[in-house]
Amino acid sequence: MEEKGNHVARKKGGLITMPFIFANEICEKLAVVGFNANMISYLTTQVNMPLTKAANTLTNFGGTASLTPLLGAFLADAYAGRFWTITIACIIYQIGMISLTVSAILPQLRPPPCQHNQVCKEADGGQLAILYASLLLGAVGSGGIRPCVVAFGADQFDETDEKQTTKTWNYFNWYYFVMGVSILLAVTVLVYIQDNIGWGLGLGIPTIAMFISIIIFIAGYPLYRNLDPAGSPFTRLIQVSVAAYKKRKLPLVSDHRLLYQNDELDAPISLGGKLLHTKHMKFLDKAAIVTEEDNLKLPNLWRLNTVHRVEELKSVIRMGPIWGSGILLITAYAQQNTFSLQQAKTMDRHLTKSFEIPAGSMTVFNIVTMLATIAFYDRLFIPFTRKFTGLDRGITFLHRMGIGFVISILATLVAGFVETKRKNAAFAHGLVDQPHSMIPISVFWLIPQYSLHGMAEAFMSIGHLEFFYDQAPESMRSTAAALFWTAISAGNYVSTLLVSLVHKFSAGPNGSNWLPDNKSKQGEVRILLLGAHIIASYKSDLLHILCQNVHF
Repeated sequence: MEEKGNHVARKKGGLITMPFIFANEICEKLAVVGFNANMISYLTTQVNMPLTKAANTLTNFGGTASLTPLLGAFLADAYAGRFWTITIACIIYQIGMISLTVSAILPQLRPPPCQHNQVCKEADGGQLAILYASLLLGAVGSGGIRPCVVAFGADQFDETDEKQTTKTWNYFNWYYFVMGVSILLAVTVLVYIQDNIGWGLGLGIPTIAMFISIIIFIAGYPLYRNLDPAGSPFTRLIQVSVAAYKKRKLPLVSDHRLLYQNDELDAPISLGGKLLHTKHMKFLDKAAIVTEEDNLKLPNLWRLNTVHRVEELKSVIRMGPIWGSGILLITAYAQQNTFSLQQAKTMDRHLTKSFEIPAGSMTVFNIVTMLATIAFYDRLFIPFTRKFTGLDRGITFLHRMGIGFVISILATLVAGFVETKRKNAAFAHGLVDQPHSMIPISVFWLIPQYSLHGMAEAFMSIGHLEFFYDQAPESMRSTAAALFWTAISAGNYVSTLLVSLVHKFSAGPNGSNWLPDNKSKQGEVRILLLGAHIIASYKSDLLHILCQNVHF
């Protein structure tokens, strides 16, 4: 942890590393969001994909990009460490971005453009292969970046130092704030360039930004506090499960102090202190019961594990209900980048007579609200609530997430009614059979749902991330961050399933269905999401009961 030379010891990490990490995050998010914010428009206008296929393509790859963090976390915690995992993942992502940018520049890598009301020729197999390979490289790259970059930044603060502990929680808020600023630039400047100047430049700028982010991140290497990988956390979890199963017939010990302890064995995975025995899930304690067959000096970890390793598994299991609570939030939020964007394209987007807001830039209202909410939360809400709760962070993670969940329910309700209003306007003006025509209703009707989703994200998503980082042992924090992203993955896949089912079962004999045109019943889809949200909200008390005692 320390670098010594000429009788001077300089402790690595701390605030001095934040400019490198935040600069990397700004450039990296500018690149990633610059690619994804308007990708539905690229797929429908440049690749000539049908709307439903384009929406499912994005949610499928979005789900994959949020599932690969499990692999990235495994490599970071077990072998490579977070710094090298992030670096290699950024390079993989860079290759995918270069590939997609080249396909946007070279016309032979895209189908020919089609005129208004003309039957469009879809991309051929080779063109789709390049597109899917680019998106897949991006998904793989995300798998190394997402679970590690947040944990790596938090690692720069020493939790044994009381002065730096509070900075860790401020870090999560300001990490999301910096990320939001870069996203804001992406959904305004870059989306405008993509829609009005060209996709080659619109995708080229994010590609260059990613390259800059890699250079900045590597430049800070001498200053970083790098924690050594401590072995595969997944292997340890499986070993405890197998050992508990093998000893399932043994009676529980009367005193937990009789359970197996080995300080030397646990040293690499308990730098911040060993986990204490808990009374929950006692059947797992059987993995730490010592029998005559066990070698205490060189134990077979598939038969005997320490209390610390047993408690690691317990902590992951206890995080399960909280993990699941974030899925429906993402299911609703995923619609913002697909059908909400398509809604905006059919509405009056004129800010002035000569300036029209790009549909992809509507996300700006989401981001601005999220940034304002984060600033309010960090500077006003926390100091105010701290006076009543006595907690440094103001309120608990579960309370923060609960507030976000309630706001998300409201956002889904509003979105459903706004879509109903848009559909009625299309009927009133005889535009239901003209999916490419502009409906004379202002796009600003979408602001409430975008803003409410941004507010919900500031509470729910950051609380979710904080919870996973706080509750995970230090040797498993990349894995815990991966759980956050797998909830996002599941939410995207649920969104894909919902869209596919609605598209299939709402199909009429003439080929029409609820989603692609101005007859759209997206409002009804949103109401379906609302019902699921409300059902999940009734489970919030159960989640609180299950998890209120989760602490180390």
